[in-house]
Amino acid sequence: MKKVFVSGCYDMLHSGHVAFFEEAATYGELYVGIGSDKTIMELKARKTINSEKERLYMVKALKAVKDAWVNQGNGLIDFLKEIQTLKPDIFFVNSDGHSTAKEELCKKLGIEYVVSKRMPHEGLPVRSTTALREECRIPYRIDLAGGWLDQPSVSKLAPGAVLTICIEPDYDFNDRSGMSTSSRKKAIELWQEDIPVGDRLQLAKTLFCYENPPGTKYVSGSQDSLGIVLPGLNKLHYDGDFWPSEIESILDDDLLNWIQNNLWLIPLYPRLEEYDALADTNLTRENAERLSKAAIDCWNAIQSKDVDRFGKAMKESFEAQISLFPNIVSDSIMEVINKYKSQVKGYKLSGAGGGGYLTMVSDTPIKNAINIRIRR
Repeated sequence: MKKVFVSGCYDMLHSGHVAFFEEAATYGELYVGIGSDKTIMELKARKTINSEKERLYMVKALKAVKDAWVNQGNGLIDFLKEIQTLKPDIFFVNSDGHSTAKEELCKKLGIEYVVSKRMPHEGLPVRSTTALREECRIPYRIDLAGGWLDQPSVSKLAPGAVLTICIEPDYDFNDRSGMSTSSRKKAIELWQEDIPVGDRLQLAKTLFCYENPPGTKYVSGSQDSLGIVLPGLNKLHYDGDFWPSEIESILDDDLLNWIQNNLWLIPLYPRLEEYDALADTNLTRENAERLSKAAIDCWNAIQSKDVDRFGKAMKESFEAQISLFPNIVSDSIMEVINKYKSQVKGYKLSGAGGGGYLTMVSDTPIKNAINIRIRR
């Protein structure tokens, strides 16, 4: 029989994990590499509910699993030594576990790379560890265009808007990946389970102040707290201050569904701890004006449901960001972008983390990409 390899955390074991293992086992004998407690802490910035020893015991007890172990490496490719020893025929991953790094490794080693589509067992709901965590009802956010205009150093040069969408936590997005994970952790400290009932702007201000107490060296942009707290699509206009002077929100289901249907994410890498997005800045009025114009173009394109203009404006916004902050991209990130750019209308990185997720606009499905849900 063929050897099939899968790797993951598998914390809070549930029916979704079992269905995933059963699907993988249809391809051959299944071997499971489990992320260590240390690796999960590095990637997700949180402790596991169950220790690696307990997770290993539960996974090995499943009849679909031939054998399992705790991976000895670290990072997203913590299984390199194990996969080289096992020499599997197939590497099987979930769509939210897909990454170009894993795919390229399989090409290098001559391993077939197969992506699952999260099919639950008949009669059972789709399950994820993220959805089972109480605190994970607190959303993430994506900025579609204009990112960095929430920093006074940029909007003083040219006022403009940041466009954000509030994202349901269907996936356990990696830490430091441009999805407002740092602000989200502060929101969890404040509110534990979900955004409380109340005045949304006041709640966003509370979160912003909590994350940026007096004496903070680097003030996190308010688009993070606003993007998490305000549902739907939001246009946040900045003109030289940390807080927007004007906010326009859209909660129309039809328009939000249109955005969802045309937006796709490919996982890249979590932002490295030592990464400095502010190195080698090129803050000029011309570059800031370019970013501001792209954001307005994107806003108008979305409202008219013009997918071509939407993609073009998103790409223009991203290129304007690079002109301001050249260090937000690297050669490895550009390699991934070059792989997809001919297939899509436009693209950008989630935030300015030098990695995280490649966000793309396309009116046709992108292989192995994930869809998001916008909070209403």
